[in-house]
Amino acid sequence: MKGPGQILDAAASRWPAKTALITATRSLTYRELDEASTRSAGALLRRGVRPGQVVSLYGPNSWQWIVAYHGILKAGAVVNPINSMLTAPEVAYILGDAGAVAILTAAAQVETVAGLTADLPELRHVFSLDAEVDGHEALADLAEEPALELPPAPEPTATSTIGYTSGTTGHPKGAVQTQRAVLFNCALTATSHSRASDDVCVSALPAPHVYGNVVVNGTFMSGGTVVLHERFDPELFLDSIGRYGATILDCVPAMYAVMLASPALSRADFSRVTRSVCGGQTIPVPTIQAWEERTGARFLELWGMTELSGPATSQTMFMPPVPGSVGQSLPGTEIRIASLDDVNADAPIDEPGELMARGPLVMTGYFNNPDATKLAIEPDGWLHTGDIARMDSDGNVWMVDRRNDMIITGGYNVYPAEIERVVAAHPAVALVAVGSVPDEVRGELACAYVVLRDGASASAAEIIEHTKASLAPYKRPRLVRFVSDLPRTSTGKVMRRKLGEHAESAGAPPAFDAG
Repeated sequence: MKGPGQILDAAASRWPAKTALITATRSLTYRELDEASTRSAGALLRRGVRPGQVVSLYGPNSWQWIVAYHGILKAGAVVNPINSMLTAPEVAYILGDAGAVAILTAAAQVETVAGLTADLPELRHVFSLDAEVDGHEALADLAEEPALELPPAPEPTATSTIGYTSGTTGHPKGAVQTQRAVLFNCALTATSHSRASDDVCVSALPAPHVYGNVVVNGTFMSGGTVVLHERFDPELFLDSIGRYGATILDCVPAMYAVMLASPALSRADFSRVTRSVCGGQTIPVPTIQAWEERTGARFLELWGMTELSGPATSQTMFMPPVPGSVGQSLPGTEIRIASLDDVNADAPIDEPGELMARGPLVMTGYFNNPDATKLAIEPDGWLHTGDIARMDSDGNVWMVDRRNDMIITGGYNVYPAEIERVVAAHPAVALVAVGSVPDEVRGELACAYVVLRDGASASAAEIIEHTKASLAPYKRPRLVRFVSDLPRTSTGKVMRRKLGEHAESAGAPPAFDAG
């Protein structure tokens, strides 16, 4: 295989009648999924889409999304997955920046997206993913058209995907991922987690996100079955684990925390689950321990990013457990911890520095953005990740926090994730996120936004007292604010920069100042 566009062909030749994908509305075998995506590819080619052109995908998880993704790749086009939570102006920017010639989107968004075409002359086709819309062809119809001879598979170094980062400031940037990078990431991650043809993987990770993509396609490569939820609902997710006999779960930290706090947890059947995988953000060790105790299954952590087409480090099934670590680098990928003062020098063992990566998984650059590319990738190929981490003497990587999330209070560097891990261990806490608030004296203060477990109670003073045994005085949160929920992205990541705004809009009580 040269790229992800050949994954279904290979799987269908080995497991044609095996169920590949289960969604709320339809299940497909490998043969059905392969044929539907091949016919969709032919339909795109008939409508003028040419190899190397960009085709966007904008919609929630569905069987149609998966068919469209593989259809685009089989046509030799470049797939541009767009976060389904983005607004019309945000989508318009991405479509224009990427130069998309077509887009497949949810029926509810078709008219809105079609209204953008006047300002986007390159965008010639707007297809509906999930239902008929007057004046717009639907994916189901494309997937029924006669098959067409497809172009040769692109070379491994050709572009497979342009994945746009969320963008904390300014416009998002399009990370250009090669055919090889996406294929290698799916294969290596699947190997790390020992995915096999008898596996049933339950996931609610958004398909447009690199983690969600690797989970789905890594499972397809190994011949397993993917149970794909449209969105994460803890009760439905927990129910499906037993209903479908899940053997492997893939979630972000907040999903595990929410499920541990759900009343449905007591009814869940984990009898076939052998491992649970987690990525996206750091996860407190007490949460890992609680999940392993409830499920009896191994917990595997990983780390990755859009610029790497997915994970770049992971724990593996047969290595000794190292709770709290994101494991070691995937084969073929170099990982180092650079000094925060000199990118060319390595940080000492167990000392925090910037996590950097080099190898075939690294993007070729940001699309049409040479200035940003130059800032992100050193001349010798090392990618700046923006993550602060440390490496122990065994080569295990330990995430500290995002460099941009660091709080400077009274001249000291404070990492929100370190505080979150401690606060999360309080028995009354279901979820916690830490953000900064301005302070005239210290510059910034750490404020803990806490969601309590159902029926539990705790005061702000109790929360802060709980941190004293584990955190130095300057690291402790100085304020606590109780909220009903935390602002999250479509992948379930907590948006720290939105914490204060979210609390205000929800009418949460003012923060308690510990003094």
